[in-house]
Amino acid sequence: MVAHEPSARAASVEPHRTRTPPSPYPRRFRETERLNHRLGRPLRLLRVSRGRVDERLLATIGERLTARDELGAALAGALRDTGRPDRATMKQFRRALRDGIDAVPDAPGALRDFFAAVEPVPDWVDFDLVEEGARVSRRFGRNTADVMLQLALIGSYRFDGPPRLLVETGGLVGGSALRRIAETQHWATAVTAPGALRRDGEGFRLTVHVRLMHALVNHRFERGGGWDTGRWGLPVNQSDLAATLGLFNAVQLLGVRLLGVRVTRAESRAVMHLWKYVGHLLGVDEDWLFDHEAQQHRLNYHLLLTQSYGGTAGPPLAGALVEAQRHLHFTHFARLRRAYTRARLLSMLRYFLGRRGLRDLGLPPALPWAVPPLMAANLLRYQILGRTEPGRAHLQRRGERFIERHLRRHFHEQTPDVAAFDV
Repeated sequence: MVAHEPSARAASVEPHRTRTPPSPYPRRFRETERLNHRLGRPLRLLRVSRGRVDERLLATIGERLTARDELGAALAGALRDTGRPDRATMKQFRRALRDGIDAVPDAPGALRDFFAAVEPVPDWVDFDLVEEGARVSRRFGRNTADVMLQLALIGSYRFDGPPRLLVETGGLVGGSALRRIAETQHWATAVTAPGALRRDGEGFRLTVHVRLMHALVNHRFERGGGWDTGRWGLPVNQSDLAATLGLFNAVQLLGVRLLGVRVTRAESRAVMHLWKYVGHLLGVDEDWLFDHEAQQHRLNYHLLLTQSYGGTAGPPLAGALVEAQRHLHFTHFARLRRAYTRARLLSMLRYFLGRRGLRDLGLPPALPWAVPPLMAANLLRYQILGRTEPGRAHLQRRGERFIERHLRRHFHEQTPDVAAFDV
């Protein structure tokens, strides 16, 4: 599959850049802040900024563009740097991940330190609340899948930096697009399964796997060269990691509301708690793990202000995901259903990203025709049926059936998992 190339019109779009004098931060920091203020209007309507921008928080975001997960970095070095006496092996990592660090005889220090950070459960974790957050996410069903693909993932390709890393690592381009997005969806689904974040759960295992994968990517690019840290910061850094977490919790909650889903305060609290623990396992800085949606929205708004809009990496990635819909697996009327799924995706992107968002990502124009019927159905399901116990039970079953179908359409007969390590 050939990635969808940006149109000439899209390629000519250059956002207004408002660079200030040289700073100690990576050059992309606050590069298109004036435009980002306009893009952040929906968050300002939530009163997250209270009319003011916190310059101290912006400075912290700039500093953490060059901050890494040090425990992950130490383990990546122990895995990849041959000849060192305390070298770790992937066999040892997999054994520790499966059976616990005590099951690894004479475990190297970096491996032991890494698992000392992920194995103990913080005092603030309430597994009843984690399980409720997982149930709520499953109950959202297709709405979560729509928001995460359209608003969170493809929407994030409008900003430069992380999309370049995906291009450099070969992710989401060419024939790998469907597989890679399926891997992400499998991980996000795994962490919301019953009991998934207990020590022996698949969600725990995959999240710790992803944390090490991030560290190995950093190690590869920091040692191998070719990545402009002065412009982009570290390939996987604390600010971008916190921004990604914000897509899975607060952006998910905001997005499903925009589709007509009722989200109660208790449901919001549960989803936030679920992802707070996931963020802890991923190595996000503790002061950027939040209990309340409003706190995350406030950080997300400031993260948005610091982004660099535009760039050449986003349009091919967005196009690859749109074209990947032509390769989904359907049992009946496959060609027609693939065409419909692609058209529906473009329609939903028009609703979430607007005309400019489609244009700047090099995607064909579309009308948001798919949104009104979906919103009408959601108003009936979540605003009326969802207020009753039988209605919530129905939505739960419906959401879980959708998750199963959704993964089958992406993986078909392949075994779901996340990306393998390159060690």
